[in-house]
Amino acid sequence: MSTMLSPRDEKLEKLSQEEIISNTKLVIQGLEALKNEHNSILHSLLETIKCLKKDEEASVVHEKSSLLRRSVEMIELGLGEAQVMMALSNHLNAVESEKQKLRKSEQSVAQLEEEKKHLEFMNQLKKYDEDVSPSEEKDGEPPKDSLDDLFPNDEEEHTQGIQQQHNSAAVAAAQQGGYEIPARLRTLQNLVIQYASQGRYEVAVPLCKQALEDLEKTSGHDHPDVATMLNILALVYRDQNKYKEAAHLLNDALSIREKTLGKDHPAVAATLNNLAVLYGKRGKYKEAEPLCKRALEIREKVLGKDHPDVAKQLNNLALLCQNQGKYEEVEYYYSRALEIYERRLGLDDPNVAKTKNNLASCFLKQGKYKEAEVLYKEILTRAHEKDFGSVDAENKPIWMHAEEREEMSKGKHRDNMPYGEYGGWYKACKVNSPTVNTTLRNLGALYRRQGKMEAAETLEECAVRSRKQVCERECV
Repeated sequence: MSTMLSPRDEKLEKLSQEEIISNTKLVIQGLEALKNEHNSILHSLLETIKCLKKDEEASVVHEKSSLLRRSVEMIELGLGEAQVMMALSNHLNAVESEKQKLRKSEQSVAQLEEEKKHLEFMNQLKKYDEDVSPSEEKDGEPPKDSLDDLFPNDEEEHTQGIQQQHNSAAVAAAQQGGYEIPARLRTLQNLVIQYASQGRYEVAVPLCKQALEDLEKTSGHDHPDVATMLNILALVYRDQNKYKEAAHLLNDALSIREKTLGKDHPAVAATLNNLAVLYGKRGKYKEAEPLCKRALEIREKVLGKDHPDVAKQLNNLALLCQNQGKYEEVEYYYSRALEIYERRLGLDDPNVAKTKNNLASCFLKQGKYKEAEVLYKEILTRAHEKDFGSVDAENKPIWMHAEEREEMSKGKHRDNMPYGEYGGWYKACKVNSPTVNTTLRNLGALYRRQGKMEAAETLEECAVRSRKQVCERECV
C-alpha cells in the first residue's frame, strides 16, 4: 500500500540543492532567535524563583523552567542538525567540484587522443600529397600541407580529365550533369587557397562568407554554385583544424549536389571524398570508409575503372582501411591503384613509386619484409635506369652496391668505397622527389632489422648526401 504525500511534502521533494541550503540557513536563523528568546525567559524565571517565598508558587515556576530547558535542548538539537546539513552541503559541493575537474581532465585526455590520431593520419596521408622540393623543407621542418592537397578541389575534379587527356569518353560522361563551375568561382577559389596557404585566414574566411551570402541571395541556397562555395569554405576551416564546422558545410554541399546534379555526379564524388578525408583526420575511420567507397563507385561509373582518378580514390580507401588494420583490403586497393598507374601513366610516373612505397609500408606492418624489400628495390632500380640506363655488371643501382659492401664487411675485406664507385648515382638522381629519398631510408631501416648494418649505413648516408646535393644546387 503506497503512502500518500501531503502537498507540503511534495513541495519539499521538488526543492533543489540551492533551495534546501537557503531554507536551512533561514531555519538556523529562526532557531537561534527562538533559543535566545527561550534563554531570556528562562533567566527571568530563575530570577523570579529567588524572589518567591511560597513553595507552591516556586514549584510552578520550577516546572515552567524545566519545560523551557527541554525546549532549549530541542532547539539546540535542531540547530546541530541544521549545521550538520550545512557541513554536508559544503562537502557535497567540494565533491562536485572535484568531479568537474576530473571531467575536464578526461575531456583533455580525450582531446589529446583525438589530436594524436589526427597527427598519425596526417603523417600517413602526406604520402599521397604532391612531391615537395627540398627548398620547401627549411630548417628541418616538415612541409605544411597546402590547402588543396588533401581535399581535391572541384576545379580539379571537373577539369583534370581534360587537362591530362586520359580518357575523352570519360570526360564527356563527367560533363553530362550539365554543370560546370563558373570561372569567377575558380578564380575566387585560387585566391582563397593563396590567402589560406599564407595563414591569412582573417582575409580568406570573410571573403568566402561574403561570396556565399551573395550567391544565396541571387541563386537561392539549393544551387550548385552555393555547394561549390561551401566546399571552398570547408577547405579553409579544415586548414584551421575546425573539423566540425568543415563537416557541417560539406554535408550541406553534399545534400545540395545530390539534389541538383544527381547522386552519381563527379562533383558528388568530390564532396564525398572530402568528407571521408575529414572524418579520417578526426580518427573516424569507420564512418569515412563507406563515404570513400561510394566516391570510388561514382568515379568508376563515370570515368571507368582504369582511370587515374579511380587509382587516387583507391589510395585514399587503402589508407582508411590500413588505419583499421584491414591489411588484406589494403593490399588489394594499393595493388589495383598501382596497376592503373603503371598502365595509364607509365612506369616512371611519380604515383607509381609512391604507391609502391605505400604498399611496402603495408607489408612491413604485417611482417612481410621480403615483399617490402622487393618493392623498395624496384623503386630504386627504376630511378637508376631512368638516369643511367639498363642495369648491368658495370651499371648497378645503389642497393646492389650496398649489399656488396655488406658482403665485403662480413668477409673482413671492408673497403671504404668512395661514392664515385656508385656510378655517380647519388649526384644525378632526381631526389627532389622525396619518394626516392624515403625509399632509401626505408630500405636502410629494413636492412638494419635484418642485421645488415653496412648496407643500411650505405643507403642512409646516400640519402643524406643526395638531399644535401639537391639543396646546394637549388641555393646556387
